[in-house]
Amino acid sequence: MMLIKTYVTSLKSLILFFLFSITSCLPQEDSESTIISSDICNDSYRNDSITLTSGLVPFRDLMTDQTGALVLEDGSGALIARAWLSEYAEKTIDIQYFIFSLDNIGLIASEYLVRAANRGVKVRIVVDDIMVKADIEDILVFASHPNISVKIYNPGVNLGKNIYDKLKKFTLDFRGANQRMHNKTFIVDGKAVITGGRNIADEYFDYDHDYNFRDRDILLLGKGSKQVQSSFEEFWESSLSHDIKDLMDMNNSNNYESDNFNNLHDYACDPQNLWPEIRVRIDSFPDFLIQENRSHNLVWLSNIEFISDQPGKNNVTSGLTGGGATTSALIRLIDEAKSSIEIQTPYLITTDLGKSIFKAATDRGVEVRILTNSLASTDNVEAFSSYQSDRENLLDAGIKIFEFRPDASVMKTLLTGELHDSSVNHSLFGLHAKTMIIDNEVTVIGTFNLDPRSANLNTECIVVIRSAELARGVLTGIEKEFQSENSWRITRDFNPDNTVSRSKRVKTWTRKLIPKEIL
Repeated sequence: MMLIKTYVTSLKSLILFFLFSITSCLPQEDSESTIISSDICNDSYRNDSITLTSGLVPFRDLMTDQTGALVLEDGSGALIARAWLSEYAEKTIDIQYFIFSLDNIGLIASEYLVRAANRGVKVRIVVDDIMVKADIEDILVFASHPNISVKIYNPGVNLGKNIYDKLKKFTLDFRGANQRMHNKTFIVDGKAVITGGRNIADEYFDYDHDYNFRDRDILLLGKGSKQVQSSFEEFWESSLSHDIKDLMDMNNSNNYESDNFNNLHDYACDPQNLWPEIRVRIDSFPDFLIQENRSHNLVWLSNIEFISDQPGKNNVTSGLTGGGATTSALIRLIDEAKSSIEIQTPYLITTDLGKSIFKAATDRGVEVRILTNSLASTDNVEAFSSYQSDRENLLDAGIKIFEFRPDASVMKTLLTGELHDSSVNHSLFGLHAKTMIIDNEVTVIGTFNLDPRSANLNTECIVVIRSAELARGVLTGIEKEFQSENSWRITRDFNPDNTVSRSKRVKTWTRKLIPKEIL
């Protein structure tokens, strides 16, 4: 592909457009501190007789040489799994995320991590710089705990930088500034993993009262966890990952004190912030796993494939192309498809290569169906604008396109039950799941969006599972979301763009100047 400068007349304008686009999907935070200040609650809601090892005893023999895979469809289930694993971790918690917000979910997650660290568990966190939404002092206080280490991936574009610094970085090192870590992994004791589409923020776990995501994660137990752990270590040791204390050059300003986290604990103990019903479900998570195993939703496999791009993906490649391990794997899977490909992706931005790959599939008789966001459901008009310009070409390639409804009826069953009040019933629902089902047998769940950014710039990770049983369960939900109460079928004569306000349509149109290579 041609270099960025051939697509725009002003690099400065492009940078401003890009800075707007990369922050468009961030959760909005209140200007006031969300950590309340009052007496520490005295409840002890952890069962000290349980450990991760004892909680997983029913699966001990299976975990030795197999991998248990359980798809986490709803936000509450994904939250509960992370909370229980954190609460009963014995040795290590290793976390890798694109977004880790200090909203309600972020504060609750932080409290669970601090509680684990207080028990002696070593906690390591690596988060991408571009989406850090927290004060430096807050992060340094968190990292002051002797058992918590925080690293920032590819810094220089956000944390501690003013608008001049950011513009300078994008001007002098446009490609380097655009290379982000989009991996999302949560690893406990090297034996349990959660990976998939969810970041740590309210809207990924059904806690936002205005806009929530339909997302998907997968829990892995046993053998396959080693693949994910190895990938994490590669990122942790990468020269692109910088310790927050070294990065801010403030080693001596935040000494650890046991009462540094009092307000955080107090916040988490408030039943308004973490409902008692959720705590009950966290306590019963081992029983839930046994139930899911009996119903064969927890599937045991001799092999799974975890594929991750390397840190600094394509850092020696000129331009904005180059692909990566995840890109190559997905192309190979599409090329191998014989009968059907079902895809869910928040963004659908295809290059000529992408369209040709899908066209080759449809030409050999493969049915390709893709569900993506509508203009009404998307949180990223920049990405939608590029897709909108290419929509008819995708139809010409033989792809059946569906666009997610912001009022999808599936929201009623997927949203956390405890949130079913009047305010949430009026919230919008957007698609964030990144999933592919091939020939009703191969399931891909991960972080990869169908866009050039995932293909060539962001590091991504995916899990490939060859199991008709697991694919059948995931496809059941996807089939529902193809139905008219959940999505619109797009044709050359119909699209639902006019269901949104005129201002949003105009805003989308103005974003068409942004080259698709950075979207």
